[in-house]
Amino acid sequence: MNFQQLRSIREAARRGYNLTEVANALFTSQPGVSRQIRELEDELGVVIFERNGKRLTGLTDPGKGILKIIDRLLIEAENLQQASLEYTGQNSGTLSVAATHTQARYALPKVVQSFRAAFPEVRIALQQSAPEHIAEWVLSGKTDIGIATEGLSQFPDLVSFPCYRWSHLIVVPDGHPLLARSPIRLEDLAEFPLITYDIGFTGRGHIDAAFAKADVKPDIVLTAMDSDVIKQYVALGMGVGIVASMAFDHGRDKGLRAVEASHLFAANTTRLAVRKGAYLRSYAYHFIQQFAPELTRAEIDAALAGGEQS
Repeated sequence: MNFQQLRSIREAARRGYNLTEVANALFTSQPGVSRQIRELEDELGVVIFERNGKRLTGLTDPGKGILKIIDRLLIEAENLQQASLEYTGQNSGTLSVAATHTQARYALPKVVQSFRAAFPEVRIALQQSAPEHIAEWVLSGKTDIGIATEGLSQFPDLVSFPCYRWSHLIVVPDGHPLLARSPIRLEDLAEFPLITYDIGFTGRGHIDAAFAKADVKPDIVLTAMDSDVIKQYVALGMGVGIVASMAFDHGRDKGLRAVEASHLFAANTTRLAVRKGAYLRSYAYHFIQQFAPELTRAEIDAALAGGEQS
């Protein structure tokens, strides 16, 4: 039994049993992947994958149980590597952080700046994507930490921590008719074309839920992942924007006005996620506590070990 065999099994399950993709991910050949899988099945005396001819089609019942064990073994192997790095070079390395655009643009700069001052020899690899991709990257070990408002708490193999709460704002150009209405109602918003986030981003679920509950149909004419893009189109007069509160700066966003919308849409919670059972370097703990100062190391460790998180 060797780690290449274990990785072949894990990647085959992750990549929909497409051995070409598995081979590319592991920098080997498709016949090589097939051989690794067969050799491990022969050694264990168990058929791990269901097949249609030579093509893998799914996991057998024993294979499902074996895959869980393989996942744990590979996680511990990666943890062993991280532990060795921790004890041989505590203040150097790479911290990979994946976040949505809104978090990377508005919530992370001060945290990254403070972190770099504390750990100047640690490189930060900052990636941006959709919440579901962020979750997949953390689960696969591609990234150490994931940050998003939506989705992260839905994955049982992730440990996610609530970090801060925020609400949405309504953004309009100076002189817009909505500025004369107070308080603004959902019915008022529905009179105008709306510009807001793509589905699955930055609290969009709470926006849709509020309109649905009130039985009001909004006219959402444009969506984007990027708050700055939304504000740009609002400034062009294309519609009324609904953005995250931290995305509006009264000094920078000249020509635009922000109106409180916490009475219309439920509050949102940004969460930070790491893989359950992961070994965190000391600087990773520091980053997490910079982003969520109320978290203690003991609370983080308890959650990583399988304890409950709020």
